[in-house]
Amino acid sequence: MSYQLEVIRPEYDAEICQIIKRVGEEYGAVGEGFGPGDAEVSHMSQHYTANTKSLYLVAKIGNKIVGGCGLAAFNNSTTTCELRKLFLLEESRGLGLGKTLTEACLTFAREQGYQRCYLDTLSNMIAAIKLYEKLGFEHLSAPLEGTPHGKCDVWMLKQL
Repeated sequence: MSYQLEVIRPEYDAEICQIIKRVGEEYGAVGEGFGPGDAEVSHMSQHYTANTKSLYLVAKIGNKIVGGCGLAAFNNSTTTCELRKLFLLEESRGLGLGKTLTEACLTFAREQGYQRCYLDTLSNMIAAIKLYEKLGFEHLSAPLEGTPHGKCDVWMLKQL
């Protein structure tokens, strides 16, 4: 099945918001302290296109958005970025989309001069954790100070 990646645009905001919240619910990531509860979720394009050191990509199969993944500075850092909101609808999992999205974000991070990439996730997102491990992310014993996602229970970091 072929897919394409596109940079987030305002007309994609409502659809990606629904996907992030729906997949978040599937894994119990509901409310404050989880990525789907972040204020940016309802207007992703505003948060990722206004800043040149951030990026959010949507994945499409045909004309349908099936997920996305983003990258932005962690806590306004110039050296540490954060992989954000990799969420895929169930029908699009297992196609290599997560890997493709993550690799595109990490390439962008290197181009922007970031030295390391942080992420936080949930221990029940097993496939995602395996992907991150394969891509060189290492487990941390605690979150980086300043993360708004206090309810996540897996923290990882990759040197770029």
